Amino acid sequence: MSNQITRRRFLQSAAAASAIYSILPSAVLGANEKLNLACVGIGNQGAAIAKALHATGLANIVALCDVDLGSKHTAHLEAMFPNVPKFKDFEKMFDKMSSRIDAVSVGTPDHSHFPICIRAMAEGKHVYVEKPLAHTFQEVELLIAAEKKYGVTCQMGNQGHSGNNFFQFKSWVEAGIIKDVTHVDAYMNRPRRWHSWGNLDSFKAQPLPKTLDWDKWLTTAQYRPYNEKLHPGNWRSWYEFGNGAFGDWGPHILDTIHRFLELGLPEKVEAVKLIGPKENIFPMGSTIKFDFPARGKTMPAMDITWYDGIDNRPPRPKELQERRRIGACGKIIYSEDLTFKGGTHGDTLRIIPETKMRAMQKDLPMVTGRHSSHHENFLLAAKGQEKARSPFSVAGPLTQVFLLGVIAQRLGGKFTFDRKTKQITDNKTANQLLTGPPARKAWQQYYKL
Repeated sequence: MSNQITRRRFLQSAAAASAIYSILPSAVLGANEKLNLACVGIGNQGAAIAKALHATGLANIVALCDVDLGSKHTAHLEAMFPNVPKFKDFEKMFDKMSSRIDAVSVGTPDHSHFPICIRAMAEGKHVYVEKPLAHTFQEVELLIAAEKKYGVTCQMGNQGHSGNNFFQFKSWVEAGIIKDVTHVDAYMNRPRRWHSWGNLDSFKAQPLPKTLDWDKWLTTAQYRPYNEKLHPGNWRSWYEFGNGAFGDWGPHILDTIHRFLELGLPEKVEAVKLIGPKENIFPMGSTIKFDFPARGKTMPAMDITWYDGIDNRPPRPKELQERRRIGACGKIIYSEDLTFKGGTHGDTLRIIPETKMRAMQKDLPMVTGRHSSHHENFLLAAKGQEKARSPFSVAGPLTQVFLLGVIAQRLGGKFTFDRKTKQITDNKTANQLLTGPPARKAWQQYYKL
């Protein structure tokens, strides 16, 4: 009975919110009026998101929600806002407080992003969600559609998309400095949690922490007993719950390349190399190649090769000076005339060799002035004063590229992706992973947009 009531309330509120927001856009908020923000996921990165949004001075924190409320991971934020209502269940939070909430931040594990975002959007709430956008290709597809349907402001938390690299890359493309790109090497060679795990045969159920609601932590995922190698923080290592190095670093390294070179989705994906592949967790290292077709008349076909793993580095570009390091994270962009080297997040590009950049200095556009931070941009966009820089319509296809890469990491080999039908045409198992296993029954309502 309680599930039926929840579902009925959800559907009723979704219809009401959709109607209201088609009449009253967020721009009706006053210029100095703060948004009432509910924060779902308040440990680790979730806490960092909540603090950053609060620090803008544009939001009031009106609700905190975390499945491990009362734990050491959530203690700091709970202490910051002692009088704010607190919940372990985001559905109960919306049932009780929806009318008092304008926007929601989502800083939970990848596999739980989708239902929280859908519920918030259906209730007419603006949504800021940590990268990657969702856990499966299909979930991202539904979130893109929901953003359009409900007309709310959405932002994925790839913070560098409001940094210096965003404005530099945009201006260099518009000025014709970055053009005719044919190949990109992207890499993330820092150690990851799963690199030290080795054999997982010893994985066993462990006693649940007293503070943790394990069923709500699992959300849509099929049941698996609790183990410290899942929570807190280790979930990113598992195919069932996270998206590995791709989901963690891809949105920060390849975001401007994907956006301003108008890449969309690839037509071929290949696992060139897998180092220490595992059944349940990500490989110790991988090299994944994406082929993109030509775009319009001015952008030739190109490919991106992704490298992750401690010792799995891309070829050193011949243009890089002998004493210069390639770095642990970044990208090398090869065009017909120039080679660019960049880092991650908001790091700006350099033309290499340095002598070439110095010779071109007078022709390079300069970006000046202050721009809103990623968190400010979201809140100002929700108030109708700016346009969100990483809405789901932009962040969604970027995320889907990485999710196709995760499928290649998991299965190995090579597959063809039809960009029109959005199906993998030559590998049935890979195509099924676009959707993944069905959600548990209590959560299936969220997939019926």
